Amino acid sequence: MQKTLDAITIGEAMAMFVATQTGELREVESFIKRVAGAELNVATGLARLGLNVGWVSRVGDDSFGHFVLDSLKKEGIDAAGVTLDGRFATGFQLKSKVENGTDPIVEYFRKGSAASHLSVEDFNARYFASARHLHLSGVAAALSASSYELLDHAAAAMKAQGKTISFDPNLRPVLWKSEAEMVEKLNHLAFQADWVLPGVKEGIVLTGQKTPEAIADFYLDQGVKAVVLKTGADGAWFKTASGEQGAVAAVKVDNVVDTVGAGDGFAVGVISALLEGKPLQQAVERGNKIGSLAIQVQGDSEGLPTRAQLGA
Repeated sequence: MQKTLDAITIGEAMAMFVATQTGELREVESFIKRVAGAELNVATGLARLGLNVGWVSRVGDDSFGHFVLDSLKKEGIDAAGVTLDGRFATGFQLKSKVENGTDPIVEYFRKGSAASHLSVEDFNARYFASARHLHLSGVAAALSASSYELLDHAAAAMKAQGKTISFDPNLRPVLWKSEAEMVEKLNHLAFQADWVLPGVKEGIVLTGQKTPEAIADFYLDQGVKAVVLKTGADGAWFKTASGEQGAVAAVKVDNVVDTVGAGDGFAVGVISALLEGKPLQQAVERGNKIGSLAIQVQGDSEGLPTRAQLGA
């Protein structure tokens, strides 16, 4: 019997080696192994809050791939949509250690990875139909042409079934042939979503608009139901198709350790609250709260809270 899921997301996971000491990566002698991946971070955060989450991907039949699968099991994420691919390797990355809130240096080793070979063949109609929500990110969209086709196909199928869709642009310009292609492809996905969650700088790139309201209107005019913009230290700003709008102040953090994963934490908060039927204002407040927790620890997903921790 097919398990009912609250949400499905699609993406790449990599083994991540986080330096145990600050300084240049070439000088670091020891690392801590973790898993990394924007969409997997969101799946992890939703699962820790008690939602039933499926993650669709390909991993290599290698030690890194099995490490990812073990991590899914540990977090309670459904792995029925994951293919163990014996042809291609699982990607990995090296990440520097930072303690002062600056962005860490990350070096990726992902070209030709198993996940980059995701395609429409990985779309299991019955599996996707078992979920009520689909979350997509611009990272998976940038992996390859075939991966993009999978996301586009999944979005169209879920939209046709009346399921909700969220989209985080998560811009990775280095993975695209050109900025023009990136803008065109990601906006095509965004226009199919109900909830679009860009950073304000991303919104400027994708829309050519300069203000949060103008960026929001760009997407609302295309049928998007709500746009939530991350505005950095100010927090977030939102606007809906019905005209509701407002700013939500950031949660003040005394010690910013590692900014990676903040946007994924924000997405976890907004999506989980909306799936629970909470008003958008409360959803954005939860997004800010979880985003603030994510930046106070070393690592991409270590700060994502359980339901009990969120309540505390």
